[in-house]
Amino acid sequence: MIEDDPIEVRKAKRQQLIEQGVEPYARSFEVRERVSELEERYADLEDGATTTDVVSIAGRIVAIRDQGKVAFIVLRDAQGDIQLFCKVDTLGEEAFAEMKNLDVGDWIGVEGLVMRTRRGQLSVAPQYIKLLTKSLRPLPEKFHGLADKETRYRQRYVDLIVNQEVKEVFVKRFKIVAAMRAAADKRGFLEVETPMLHPIPGGATAKPFITHHNALDRDFYLRIAPELHLKRLLVGGFERVFEINRSFRNEGMDLHHNPEFTTLEAYQAYTDINGIADFTREVIQEACLAANGTLQIEYQRTPIDLSGTWARRTMLDLVSESAGEEVSFNRTLTELQMLANQNNISVQDGWGKGKLISELYEKLVEHRLVQPTFVTEHPLETSPLAKKKADDGNVTDRFELLICGREFANGFSELNDPVDQRERFAAQIAAKAAGDEEAMGYDEDYVRALEYGMPPAGGVGIGVDRLVMLLTDVPSIRDVLLFPHMRDES
Repeated sequence: MIEDDPIEVRKAKRQQLIEQGVEPYARSFEVRERVSELEERYADLEDGATTTDVVSIAGRIVAIRDQGKVAFIVLRDAQGDIQLFCKVDTLGEEAFAEMKNLDVGDWIGVEGLVMRTRRGQLSVAPQYIKLLTKSLRPLPEKFHGLADKETRYRQRYVDLIVNQEVKEVFVKRFKIVAAMRAAADKRGFLEVETPMLHPIPGGATAKPFITHHNALDRDFYLRIAPELHLKRLLVGGFERVFEINRSFRNEGMDLHHNPEFTTLEAYQAYTDINGIADFTREVIQEACLAANGTLQIEYQRTPIDLSGTWARRTMLDLVSESAGEEVSFNRTLTELQMLANQNNISVQDGWGKGKLISELYEKLVEHRLVQPTFVTEHPLETSPLAKKKADDGNVTDRFELLICGREFANGFSELNDPVDQRERFAAQIAAKAAGDEEAMGYDEDYVRALEYGMPPAGGVGIGVDRLVMLLTDVPSIRDVLLFPHMRDES
């Protein structure tokens, strides 16, 4: 029956309004004040006082309490909640009766007098209420907790309405991104835009998404990283560039991975791994201050100190320390394979010493690095775009920033030798032919750009989503994405 179905009841109200000549979906309403402005302006208003100040506010009804000749409505705008103290002698009999026909979830516009109740509640006493949008679907009474997470992620619009702490996370996210942008801007970096459709997957080792361009009748790849296009701009004469970009990787989904994600990538001419590491630290510190007002934070009950300068350790030292024996390129391939097997690493054909060392690092070391640490000197085999270390051709001038056992940034002194780069691309093609789906493609145009000459440079990619997770203390990447990717509804 219709009275048993709240959606049908609301649809009937909508139809009744239309028949009465009332538009249930208004075109506009003049909003002159916001809730936060009223709270600030009338902070000193005494309990029980009523002003003659008429204000105009609008928002969604999130609660209604009917007490006969008086009704209390909680109105929520983008900045907060305020109580509407609705009285029949102020609104009039007809308008008061229409007010009682409103539902939780409806959007309304209100003009009324600012007052404070005897109990100290700042309120607006409406003189006029206009229905702006009739809500047909009631808000859930309980829309939180682990059992509802899938529904919350899928219906983020409801999640934002009923869980204010969720909205606060995203407000912080926007502050973090704005602070990162400002940090780059004040250091002379120009924000640029590069293509999201690439003819060749490059700039990182990852499995790409493939799409087809009808006009050109050829396949393209959704960007896995903007790196190679940004470095082309250094060739063209820009000295400092950055992009806050969306990239895509056709890989698994878990607490720390989403197929579509955001990074800040920046490239600076005439600097190296040291200069770009300093830039990375400063950007993250300024983002943390913008979000939290302090560099002493907690992540999932673990204290994290983001102040000062951060530790720098080489990969080989860390792996040797964790393995309890020397791990270096002086060891034979067989010895490193045996060590990997002893640590339950499934060794694949074609892995060289560098790949084995990198896998040992991921298995034995990463989870141990809680406080911010730059892990340096990554193997050449796993770093196809980084410059070789001057005194050791087995490793590169590359760092990964680890915090709480997770990677937050990847940076290096950029390889700008076109002959060396051509050889490394060739090695990636060989790895792809051997079955490595994440190996890079051979970007001949990028090599041609390097042949025109790229200045010495440092570059970094900072994972924005993971950084927001850290700075807002949430456990899953889905908690910092407004619309995370989901499996189809059953």
